[in-house]
Amino acid sequence: MNSQIRVYYPYVSPFDPCPPIREKAYMVPPQLFITFQPPGLPQFSPYEALKYGTLWPALFSPYEPKMSERRPHHE
Repeated sequence: MNSQIRVYYPYVSPFDPCPPIREKAYMVPPQLFITFQPPGLPQFSPYEALKYGTLWPALFSPYEPKMSERRPHHE
């Protein structure tokens, strides 16, 4: 179970006036799966490390916002 995405099913009240959200998901940081830094861990090139924000591919976690979660910018 090393997937970075976890899913849970919140309680849905019969009296809730809003439409229920039956399934919710969240990301778990990848550093929780590595208890110590093993020797010889693969590394990104310097360019890729700056691009991805980490030197080690095992600690990379992509961020992909959902379109439905974006809010319009109001001024």
